Amino acid sequence: MQYVWFIWSLIILALWAVTYLAKKEHRKVILQMSLITLPFGLTEPLFVPEYWFPPSLFNIAERTGFDIESLIFSFAIGGIGTVLYNLIFKLILTEIPHTERGHHRHKLHNYILFVPVIVFFVLAFFTSLNHIYCGIIALLLGGLATLYCRPDLKGKIWVGGILFMVLYFIYFESILLFYPQYVTLYWNLDNLTHFLFFGIPIEELLFAFTFGMFWSGLYEHLYWRKSIKLEKAHN
Repeated sequence: MQYVWFIWSLIILALWAVTYLAKKEHRKVILQMSLITLPFGLTEPLFVPEYWFPPSLFNIAERTGFDIESLIFSFAIGGIGTVLYNLIFKLILTEIPHTERGHHRHKLHNYILFVPVIVFFVLAFFTSLNHIYCGIIALLLGGLATLYCRPDLKGKIWVGGILFMVLYFIYFESILLFYPQYVTLYWNLDNLTHFLFFGIPIEELLFAFTFGMFWSGLYEHLYWRKSIKLEKAHN
């Protein structure tokens, strides 16, 4: 069990690498968003041991709350979560004209980008909620807030959440197939709902859905881009 979390993080990193190498047109976005997401792996002490307490490489998590695996995991899902929708529907990104950026909806652009961070810290420090629920609510509200500025991302935000949740379900089951007791051993289920879906804590799937919601449209919202069909870009 000592190396399961490490192996698990390498599996998602391998998927990231395959995507990065196979999809040349998406490489810049994948790498850029992975690097942006990487530091979120440093939040692991907020979740250990209140949410879970997996054995980590060199026993770092047990001693400090931090671990190498969370950095690898955050890096990988950042890139994958950003491009998954576009890969499935064969879309590429194009720049939004400056004339469209002056719409009144965009006046709150910079503030809305920080909604998840603000909500998370307010809930984390002023409520008794387990931090996983703080994260889920923060990502959900971040995705909904994005819809105000970018209603054109409506389909992408909702479907992107579903797509990433499905991918995450498959990813999670890949470990449970070999280590079926991993969740009951290392998740702090007494602090959670105890609801498992095919052995996966519902909190993990809710995280995946809300992460996919917010991250699927984050690059476009952050860098003034929109998605178009690949064939249109070639015309």
